[in-house]
Amino acid sequence: MKIFICDGTPDSFFTAVFDAYNESGCLITSDKDVQLSLGCEVINVETDFEKCERVKSGIKKCDREAVYDIETVLRSYSSLKEQTAFEYIKRLLQNKAPIKKALNMPQVIEFNDLLHKITGETHKLKGFLRFMESASGVFYAPYTPNNDITDLLMPHFAERFKAERFVIHDLKRKIAGMYDGHDWIVTYAGEAEVYLSEYEKSFETLWKKYYNSVNIKERPHEKQMKGYMPVRYWKFLPEKK
Repeated sequence: MKIFICDGTPDSFFTAVFDAYNESGCLITSDKDVQLSLGCEVINVETDFEKCERVKSGIKKCDREAVYDIETVLRSYSSLKEQTAFEYIKRLLQNKAPIKKALNMPQVIEFNDLLHKITGETHKLKGFLRFMESASGVFYAPYTPNNDITDLLMPHFAERFKAERFVIHDLKRKIAGMYDGHDWIVTYAGEAEVYLSEYEKSFETLWKKYYNSVNIKERPHEKQMKGYMPVRYWKFLPEKK
């Protein structure tokens, strides 16, 4: 059995697809800690842009939207994301037509499941993401998403904030989307120490007082709160700190 180890980028993955397509029973992964079985052959994939473009060109002939969907699935936190995308590509090329709605195929069901989790989390965070005003006037939003979606969120908030400067900081992956009022980039950010503006401090204090005044301890409503917002987002709410 051959195991193709890619570097986690889409170009590396599509190169691996080119090399692995005619292999039977192989595995594509970016998980460096993948469990190896006896007799397996490990192949470290070197990105080849010509191979990458040939694979994407073949996919587009079958389904013009598939490359975007595949690159979205590669954002998943799942260690099986590359293999899931690989199996989907093989069925797509065999079918020579779109298969996204072919729910009789296990490969399509698994692929769509990852795709829906990513698009669903992106949609939720457009409403759940909380920004704080820093002392420098830049709005800062820390979060820990399951999937790598920072650059999927940036266009939405760049349109929403227009001329405001802001940072969306993925604490889990230590990357940040930065917008200067005109353009945005996503870059490595590491750790960050943010000092809040006096206005933000006052606002948080007032909000906590309001929350405590309307929250009746004898009548807890956490079940309802969980229905409105998943618990994993609570740590970034002023009233839950």
